Amino acid sequence: MARQNPYYRGEKSDHYDGVRFHSPAEPPEKTLRELTWMLLGQTRHRWPAFNGSHAHDKPPERVEQLRLSSAGHSSILLQLAGQNILFDPVWSERVSPLTFAGPKRVHAPAIAFGDLPPIDAVLVTHNHYDHLDGPTLARLWQRFKPRIIAPLGNDAVLRRYDPDIRVETYDWGDHVSLSDRLNVHLEPAFHWSGRGIRDRRMALWCAFVLTSETGGVLYHIGDTAYGDGSIFRAIRFRYGPPRVALLPIGAYEPRWFMAAQHVNPAEAVRIMEDCGAARAFGHHWGTFQLTQEPMQAPAAALAAALAAKGHSPEKFRPLLPGQAAELDWS
Repeated sequence: MARQNPYYRGEKSDHYDGVRFHSPAEPPEKTLRELTWMLLGQTRHRWPAFNGSHAHDKPPERVEQLRLSSAGHSSILLQLAGQNILFDPVWSERVSPLTFAGPKRVHAPAIAFGDLPPIDAVLVTHNHYDHLDGPTLARLWQRFKPRIIAPLGNDAVLRRYDPDIRVETYDWGDHVSLSDRLNVHLEPAFHWSGRGIRDRRMALWCAFVLTSETGGVLYHIGDTAYGDGSIFRAIRFRYGPPRVALLPIGAYEPRWFMAAQHVNPAEAVRIMEDCGAARAFGHHWGTFQLTQEPMQAPAAALAAALAAKGHSPEKFRPLLPGQAAELDWS
């Protein structure tokens, strides 16, 4: 067991023991044998090597209301109240510590890097390779010098890619102003972190809540299990029902292994209900094959889960790469 944390050394808390961070409800860690069985021992639906059928988006420079666009997986451009914000930007070919192996994207980024508008802020939920892409963040820093906001410890991770990069790190319950019209709050998720086999839970992970001067609330979760649902109900109590929730819907099979870290579409619908979101959009699917379900399974399972609960398909849409969604935020 590690005795020191290479990323963060701070005061102990109810979710930090001096070396590792902890979720509010933390399941036992999987063994190497279980991981091997998950990766090799069960049927894996093969995704296509390349899928070029998705749309491409060229975003406007600024938006006063709300505009969402996905570059793929969990890389989402949020344009709101005059601010351009990227969640978990990944423009690399693979989500892996290796450039020649590991999950490879099945489509090009649906927003070309050169078509990005001026980026004011980047919000990073945690340090898994499909959410914290060091080369992409270094490119963004060199081009735009955005504010980069992340949970505790992730500044040390990012400085390995650019020693001059500036990263603001915060704890659960902290908040910071992005402008005089928009604030961002860090909230818990039922998840974990790790860049390798020896640094598990040594950097914090989070969900983000954005609040605006109009009273609008946007809730974004990068990755989470469902757990007991308490953290999602707490969002509704603390901030009021979100107008929009951005929720993960992919990378969930097999359930015996993945349920402790990733929700499936039916559980994502429960999160939408728990937090009281008026609208939801699904991400974390259709770009990198991380688990065993077929590429289009999350969208089909989401439609089935919504129908089973009597919700309209428009209430919770899978966010397709390159297809923008525009909503009134006044």
